Amino acid sequence: MITVRQGSERGTTRLSWLDSRHTFSFSDYYNPEHMGFRTLRVINDDRVAPGGGFGMHGHRDMEIVTYVLSGSLAHRDSVGTGSELQRGDVQRMSAGAGIRHSEYNGSQQEPVHFLQIWMLPEQNGLTPEYEQRRFSDDDKRGRLRLIASHDGRDASLTIHQEVDLFAAILGPGQRVTHRLSSGRHAWVQVAQGALTLNGIVLKAGDGATVSDETVLDVAAVDDVEFLLFDLA
Repeated sequence: MITVRQGSERGTTRLSWLDSRHTFSFSDYYNPEHMGFRTLRVINDDRVAPGGGFGMHGHRDMEIVTYVLSGSLAHRDSVGTGSELQRGDVQRMSAGAGIRHSEYNGSQQEPVHFLQIWMLPEQNGLTPEYEQRRFSDDDKRGRLRLIASHDGRDASLTIHQEVDLFAAILGPGQRVTHRLSSGRHAWVQVAQGALTLNGIVLKAGDGATVSDETVLDVAAVDDVEFLLFDLA
């Protein structure tokens, strides 16, 4: 069974420096029908204006992944990390027992566009951690590239949860397939472009839950970039 969450129906936060679309309930946006899926709790599609950003603030007991689509994002946190993320960079922050961080647009001229993803951890009170890795367009072109996993295999980021997170970039007519093991579920999130998921059209901003399916067949309608979460 595949259920589509249309991008046009997402919650919104609009500020002078921020245009954010919320797939699931977040901040002032509350929809009891969209509180997350399995251990996936937040997918925010954020565009931050030059010089804007999120000041230092705290989190606990959440696995936070940031996937940069364009622009530059400056990260600082209370465990001493300072970094600049560009397109292709993926950040994993385990908030654990408590972490504070800030995220700012690293450019004074160009906006930054990124997906911020929260997942529930396998246990609370973990030691806070930070990890960052680059996955180039070539790494993801024409295939599902594992970018985060519970065991950190294939040079992926390590998530404290039973999840495999893949990213892919496909050109028109290209397709990939993914097999779900028994009892597993999936979420597909389209970052840019359009695709079909087992024949169902999804466009930029759309997401879809997948349950009781064995094989996912993804075909590009046009140039498309998407994430696939394989979830317990």
